[in-house]
Amino acid sequence: MRYFILLLITLGATLSNAHATESRPPNFIVIFCDNLGYGDIEPFGSTLHRTPNLNRMAEEGRKFTHFNVTAGVCTPSRSSLITGCYPQRVGMHTNPRDGWVLRPLSPYGLNPNEVTIAEVLKAQGYATGMVGKWHLGDQPEFLPTRQGFDWFFGVPYSDDMTERVWKKDGSHWPPLPLMENETVIEAPCDRDGLTKRYTERAMEWIAEHKDEPFFLYFPQAMPGSTSTPFSSPDFKGKSKNGPWGDSIEELDWSMGVMLDQLEELGIAENTFVIWTSDNGAPINPDPADLSRGSNRPLHGRGYTTSEGAFRVPTIVWQPGKVPAGTVCNELTTTMDLLPTFAKLAGGTVPTDRIIDGHDIAPLFYGEAGAKTPYEAFYYYHQDELQAVRSGPWKLFLPVKATAQHPHYKPGQATEPLLFNVVEDIASEHNVAADHPDVVKRLLALAEVAREDLGDTGRPGKGQRGPGKISGEAKPQLLASTGK
Repeated sequence: MRYFILLLITLGATLSNAHATESRPPNFIVIFCDNLGYGDIEPFGSTLHRTPNLNRMAEEGRKFTHFNVTAGVCTPSRSSLITGCYPQRVGMHTNPRDGWVLRPLSPYGLNPNEVTIAEVLKAQGYATGMVGKWHLGDQPEFLPTRQGFDWFFGVPYSDDMTERVWKKDGSHWPPLPLMENETVIEAPCDRDGLTKRYTERAMEWIAEHKDEPFFLYFPQAMPGSTSTPFSSPDFKGKSKNGPWGDSIEELDWSMGVMLDQLEELGIAENTFVIWTSDNGAPINPDPADLSRGSNRPLHGRGYTTSEGAFRVPTIVWQPGKVPAGTVCNELTTTMDLLPTFAKLAGGTVPTDRIIDGHDIAPLFYGEAGAKTPYEAFYYYHQDELQAVRSGPWKLFLPVKATAQHPHYKPGQATEPLLFNVVEDIASEHNVAADHPDVVKRLLALAEVAREDLGDTGRPGKGQRGPGKISGEAKPQLLASTGK
């Protein structure tokens, strides 16, 4: 009898929890790795790194093979996820002081007038938390807690931006600060321990907010921008690919901890989780050397406009909602998260400004006949439009190429290059001569982008400016010592 009563109590609690989760909008978790390449994890073809938890996530969820970021490098890429816009739209693609990535003590940051994904969800009653790498401005006006996040634990920029003098302007960078909200709690922070500490704090925050709708933005530090990534002692030296592999296998461990906790808390079926990366791996000049990551079978390296820089390994997971073991081959982007989450949360996107992303919930949930919402998608290197994609076609434009171009040599006058990036996944065959009509159509689409988002020496009519403080940028100080 006692067992029967306990069983009824447990069943009642389970049914009550299920009813509560069904009656509220979904939770959202975004894991945003740093420089993780398309070919760096097993679900996307790696035979070098062991990623059993990501294998599980793919088996229980849905892979996206044409999920794109909007820049081949940190700051502009992150601005698109946060705002639903191209970096050129919100002024986060380049600036006179830093170039295309914000540096410590920059006067620039994401304009507080922009509406962020956190602010959209907060307006719908969501708890909003962030753990990890921000990189959209390190001055108080630009920190996550001023951009819609209730709570922040992490570093304000890349973990490789450590204490040193920057040669461009002679500024002395402070020790790498680990922050909680707007207070520095450790400087320099222990970079080896970041993945573990981030995971522990993220799990604590999820547990604290399990009974209300929540949004967790979780931009991991690893594998990172340095030639030697960091990992905790439990993973250091354990992979078959040195520090790069060690850091990826610890990231996989972190993902497993999260999936298990969501199941244990009974909120897995009401929590939408997406794993992706801010851009492709930097890779080594020798294609056989994978110690700085792999974008295989895609062409090119991170920091360019290649497929290997823009197309990133992406898995979505929500048991019972996202169809298990499926694959989506439609073009989608990080800009789509804001409008999609807004719709699923019962809200709307801002109507007083252009938002470039689209609601792609039908693709996330595998609805029959769902297609990409993009007629065109644009590839910029800072303020230079270098390529445009429409359907399976990607056209590299005739430009005076820079050292960061994936196909043209620096200073070389060029002709358009056309690739079918669906059938020719490695971008090996230029078919421009065979499809002059496609070239003409994509050149016209490129002109639309130039008019709206600009091009080198040509401001776009739809561009908005970055945030900029009026005085001198100051370092965030360690609370305990004031240094």
